[in-house]
Amino acid sequence: MKKFGEDELAFVEGSAAEAVTLFARGGTEHVVDELERALNDALDVVTAALDKGGVVPGAGATEIAVAAHVRDHAASIEGRKQLAVDAFADAVDVLPRTLAENTGMDPIDALVDLRAEYEDGTRAGLISEGQTGLVADPLEYGVLDPAAVKNEAVDSATEAATMIVRIDDVISSN
Repeated sequence: MKKFGEDELAFVEGSAAEAVTLFARGGTEHVVDELERALNDALDVVTAALDKGGVVPGAGATEIAVAAHVRDHAASIEGRKQLAVDAFADAVDVLPRTLAENTGMDPIDALVDLRAEYEDGTRAGLISEGQTGLVADPLEYGVLDPAAVKNEAVDSATEAATMIVRIDDVISSN
């Protein structure tokens, strides 16, 4: 038995548990509400990862790989469509660019470094450390994203880009 405030709680510890209780406390009702929301979000992410395809490297590493693949494919397309495909790859780079800005890095230098690491066959993302960031392997820092979330983001972005191209085709044909 352990005592927390006025509550006495019994703990059964071990890795064979099939059900668990998460005990969280906060100084105010607002803190407790925010903590509960954060824990629910975290559990939802873990559930998505377990139920729908695992995890992929985070910290912008997946976006750099997707953008590079799209750019490689763009080289095989002729005409105006190539510009649209290149613009899509640029749009995918927004997440690593934003991560770089948020960590205090120069976004252009960070993107160049990430692309160079990717071209060398190295997995790299933008890791936040204190007031700055660094280019490193996100798996070594435990930075992962659910694959289902990335798939949904790419599907949604592709659908939006396709709609814009179709609208442009309709307008230009009139």
